[in-house]
Amino acid sequence: MTLPVRPDLAGLHPYGAPQLSVAARLNVNENPYSPPQGVVDAIAAAVHKAAEGLNRYPDRDFVALRADLAHYLAIESHVGFLQVENMWAANGSNEVMLHLHQAFGGPGRKVLSFAPTYSMYPEYARDTITDYVTLPRRDDFTLDTDAAVAAIAEIQPVMVIVASPNNPTGTALPLSDVEALCHAADQVPGGCLVVIDEAYAEFRRRGVPSALQLLPEHENLAVSRTMSKAFALAGGRLGYLAAAPAVVDALQIVRLPYHLSAVTQATARAALAHHRDLQAQVDEIRAERDDTVRWLQEQGYTVAETDANFALFGPFEDREKVFEGLLERGVLIRVTGPEGWLRVSIGTPQEMALFRSALLEVTA
Repeated sequence: MTLPVRPDLAGLHPYGAPQLSVAARLNVNENPYSPPQGVVDAIAAAVHKAAEGLNRYPDRDFVALRADLAHYLAIESHVGFLQVENMWAANGSNEVMLHLHQAFGGPGRKVLSFAPTYSMYPEYARDTITDYVTLPRRDDFTLDTDAAVAAIAEIQPVMVIVASPNNPTGTALPLSDVEALCHAADQVPGGCLVVIDEAYAEFRRRGVPSALQLLPEHENLAVSRTMSKAFALAGGRLGYLAAAPAVVDALQIVRLPYHLSAVTQATARAALAHHRDLQAQVDEIRAERDDTVRWLQEQGYTVAETDANFALFGPFEDREKVFEGLLERGVLIRVTGPEGWLRVSIGTPQEMALFRSALLEVTA
């Protein structure tokens, strides 16, 4: 049978990392700790209550959830100015990003980002027939702000997307860089939105600020977050965004009706009510990350400076061989980033001990 698939999609494969049953699954930056039993019980009770009304559509505008998200950010990032009108949510931050591309991208429009970065960014652009343009980061994976500002003036994109901490490098973006991008975006005729993807923000080191602090000063700034990582809720699929009300209004136009199920809303609200319990291990993950970075450096590897729950390290003459050797020993990591580099998610102390011993064996 011949199908009229879009020519630009012909022969492509869907995005996705391996989902294998191994002793240490350290490839997709998941939180290695299961939710505490008390939180599981609270989520189960909330879902049970939601199930009683599943014959009805959920709250289309999920107002209570948006209020809870604003309250959480007021606690986590000390930004008490956010209201329901500033908040948006979807099925993972991937869908939030897709909504942004649907609302602001499209044929003849450009999105600018800085490589290496999250490998889904070009796919959002492809799916919305938006041109995707990248500039290289510096050798240490920081942003060349002067080059970025010049590129915004030349390319005149409708959106600039920067992950902070960046994936796969873990590099955080200083607020001065965010401000420079926003000021440059102000000069783009027709407007330009600066999107800071803070999926790993809760893992940043003490004193590293969030771009959320700049929202009152820049109406062309949006900050995306997720509950998948620090909340140990990857299976719950809840991502969200904080921005000016006009940005949220635009996203409401393109979202599918009732896109957040009653079960998803109930799960997310119950998790938010127990965020301290869910995030109790964040400090442990940070400490394990720092120990892992030090150990890799002691073995002679270059490790990208990271504020996330993963580390990018290398170089390897044959990274695929190292990846396969680790997998044979029950350790699954990720082949990503520049040629010769590998990324390892931070797991439990036991998982990281297995990673270290396996890496020593493979590279002996």
